[in-house]
Amino acid sequence: MRFKSATLNSIRNRPRFKLYTLYTPKEYEQILASHLKLRAHEFIYQLTSESAQIQVRTASAPFWKPCLTLRPEKHGEQTIIRGIFGPSSAVWTFFMFLYFVWSILWMVLITLWFVGIQIKSEQYSWALAASMIVLLLAGLTFFAAQIGKKKALREMALLRDFAVKTLLPLESTVAK
Repeated sequence: MRFKSATLNSIRNRPRFKLYTLYTPKEYEQILASHLKLRAHEFIYQLTSESAQIQVRTASAPFWKPCLTLRPEKHGEQTIIRGIFGPSSAVWTFFMFLYFVWSILWMVLITLWFVGIQIKSEQYSWALAASMIVLLLAGLTFFAAQIGKKKALREMALLRDFAVKTLLPLESTVAK
């Protein structure tokens, strides 16, 4: 029972988790498909032999919509099921792109300002104010992400509940 408790805590507290089962990936896929068909009114899903993506069915299509991605991997006689909770890959990529743009722009602007000080030129004095604006934009991007996460709390709770109720019974107590 020690393993189930550790996996349960991992599913509840972390965006990534893994569990070990004696079911083959094909058997796992069939079991997961039957659970999803029973709750088709609640979830939208894409199920393949390599992965499953599960999202909560909502009336609207919000930009920040969490999903649960599950990947079974054969490992000896056991199967490892790796799961990750998070936003869709499009949302994640968009926010990472914004963070990248803001950080590069800030570095360029602060370098311009610093070089202007070093060569005693007033030509780049505007770069300090512009770099502060870029920091403000990065902060606004961060707060937008936090607002999106808060809006998705209900859906995330439903996905975690689904993972706990459907995956934990599959876990084996064989040593990892």
